[in-house]
Order: sequence, then C-alpha cells, then structure tokens
Amino acid sequence: MAATLFSGKKAVVSGGSKGIGYAIAKRFADDGADVFLLASNTQRLDHAARSIITDTGQKAGYCAEDLRTLEGCERAHEAAVKSLGSIDFLVNAAGATKGGKFPQQPDLEMLDGFALKFHGAVRLCRLFWPALTKTNGVVINIAGGFARTPDPDFMVGGAVNAALSNFTKALAGQGLRDDVNVNWLHPGLTITDRLDEIFERRAKMEGKSRDEVEQQMIADEGLRQLGTPQGVAALVAFLCSPEARHIHGTGISIDGGGAKGYS
Repeated sequence: MAATLFSGKKAVVSGGSKGIGYAIAKRFADDGADVFLLASNTQRLDHAARSIITDTGQKAGYCAEDLRTLEGCERAHEAAVKSLGSIDFLVNAAGATKGGKFPQQPDLEMLDGFALKFHGAVRLCRLFWPALTKTNGVVINIAGGFARTPDPDFMVGGAVNAALSNFTKALAGQGLRDDVNVNWLHPGLTITDRLDEIFERRAKMEGKSRDEVEQQMIADEGLRQLGTPQGVAALVAFLCSPEARHIHGTGISIDGGGAKGYS
C-alpha cells in the first residue's frame, strides 16, 4: 500500500498501547493517518505515541482511561474528538479475558471480561458513531477465534468474543443505514504479551512448561506458524481502504487455518 493511502484520515484505536492495537495504530500512521490511542496505562501510551511520531512523522495522541466504565469511555471520546476533530476509523482492540477451569473461576472474571472488551467497545461505537457518519467511516472490532471455537478452559473469552461478534453484525445493519462500514476480525494465536500470558496460565493449569504448551497448541491447531500483530494490522488497513468498501458485516478469521469450521 502507498504511504499516502490514508493521508488526511484520522483513526482511533482502543488497546493501542501494545500488541495488536499498537500494530494497527502504527500501520495507520505508516499509511499517512493521524492516530489517537486509548488504553489505561499512561506510561505505555506515552511510549507508544512517541514511537509512532518518531517512526512515521504523523500526529499521535492518546488518552489514558478505564474503558470498563461509561465515564471513562466518555472522557476518551471527548479527548479524541478534541485532538483529531473528525474521525474516519474506529478500531476496538482493547480487552484481555482470563482463562481458567470453569468450576473454579470467580464470578468477577466473567464480569470483568465483558466490562472492557464488550461494553467498552459498544460504548465507544455509540459515542463515535455520529462522527463516523459524517465521514462515512469504518468500524473494525477485534474479537477472537474462541467466538467460533469454544474452549472449556477459556469460557470467558469465548462468551465475550461471541457477544462482540453478534453486536458487530447488528451494528453493520445500522451501518447500512448510515453509510458506515463495519466488520470484525477473529485473530488466532498471535505473538503478543497476551499470548505469553495464555501460555503461562495454561502451563500452570496443566503442569507443563510454557514452551510445551506453545508447541502443543500449535500442533493441536495444525499451524505452520504463529500469527503476528503486523499481519492483523495489514488486514485492518485493507478493510479500511476504498477497495474494501463492499466487504461489510463480515467476521474474518486470521488464524493460519486454526479454525476448522467454514462459518
């Protein structure tokens, strides 16, 4: 893609301080967009924004808020609009859910999983929707493969991702009315700090080493390799491009063939 693909465009990315969210924000900036990052950790956000500015020369602002709350989302929205003015792209990548053996999982882990990844995304979509209708913009929600392949040791993530996917499909219907493009992605095993946490937690549950768990999961899914945040970011960039405008209301797996079903 040309470096000027998104020249003059403005993108908001939740979860933009690290991992997949950061890679998406960086890709937008690489392609000429100004970006605004949302997350909760001020230090990580500042480092991420400075890195994007240094590497790309684009404007990169940020706001540290707890997106689990309505008030946090409202303040984040206000800060983004004040910084960028117009909004062309909203990508919701915030939220990490916890795995665990269901009978022993505390109720709070299910509630917390929905609070950030689901309710945070829903609120940000609602808050930014008026701005997106003005630019005929794009919403991309990052769900996850467990939405389609439930796992008894990852029920929180599966339930949250499934709910987010269902919401996004419905939001696409609203997008047809308002000329806003809406899609969602299902990344599989992708090299991030979050994946390391999953490997470590599963290793502890199963009494194995972290490396043994990684190799077993790769083998179980029949993968050639783990995914990268940059690969997800490249797909997001395409879906936000004019060429992809006819791709709408669709959940796309980017998992190296890990999901074996066809839907």
